[in-house]
Amino acid sequence: MEEYLNFAIKIAYYAGGAIKEKFLKDKKSEFKSDRTIVTEVDKNINAYLIEEVKKRYPEHSVNGEEEKYVNNSKYVWVCDPIDGTGMFMAGIPVSVFSLALVVDGTVQVGVVYDPFLDKMYTAIRGKGAFCNEKKIHVNNLHLGDLGYRLNYEIWNNAKYDTMRVASKLLSKVKISSIGSVARSCMAIAEGMFACDLFPGTEHGNCDIAASSLIVEEAGGIVTDMEGNPQKYDSGINGAIISNGVSHYEVLEQLEKINF
Repeated sequence: MEEYLNFAIKIAYYAGGAIKEKFLKDKKSEFKSDRTIVTEVDKNINAYLIEEVKKRYPEHSVNGEEEKYVNNSKYVWVCDPIDGTGMFMAGIPVSVFSLALVVDGTVQVGVVYDPFLDKMYTAIRGKGAFCNEKKIHVNNLHLGDLGYRLNYEIWNNAKYDTMRVASKLLSKVKISSIGSVARSCMAIAEGMFACDLFPGTEHGNCDIAASSLIVEEAGGIVTDMEGNPQKYDSGINGAIISNGVSHYEVLEQLEKINF
């Protein structure tokens, strides 16, 4: 898996360079059918990944948020070229690149790169999680503890109303919505945040495949919105990403809310 990790890191540095190059410049963009925004940078990074996979691992598939390369393989590279595209367009530096190698639905390698802070988050299943080659770990805060911070994502027409959930938890936690689930997940992996509620379903695997492994390898837990494990080579059923010790506390609260 080390070979695959090195390949993912190479792609991540290319993507980070493309993101920084265009960050404060005029960017061509359009709205997709789900009313989310996509830029030429997203498309270019996605296309570059497909080109490199075809050269290096032609038998593999690519499931990119903007473009796919389908090869009916159990090896699937799952990518979000820019997680936090809206923030990228607004000139707010929280966007990251996310890439995972998923084998038979299970994430085996994950990379998330923050080009603004030059922080490369990596994980290989069973070998721990790292930021710039330094091991990282989640915090041990319980729901209601001082310093417990929960991030939530809001999507138009999402299956889950995370805003409603967040409002119910305000008395127990500090709430934020930074505009990039993958960046929030890295804050969980480093112990800065404790939980993220992610309502993504179709294409949601592209957003959090890499993050799910990095958080788990840092000691956290990632499930769907009902507490079940899920595969990441296709759409998902939302996600709860947490530090682990508070995961089932959050699930218990969700069960009280019909969202």
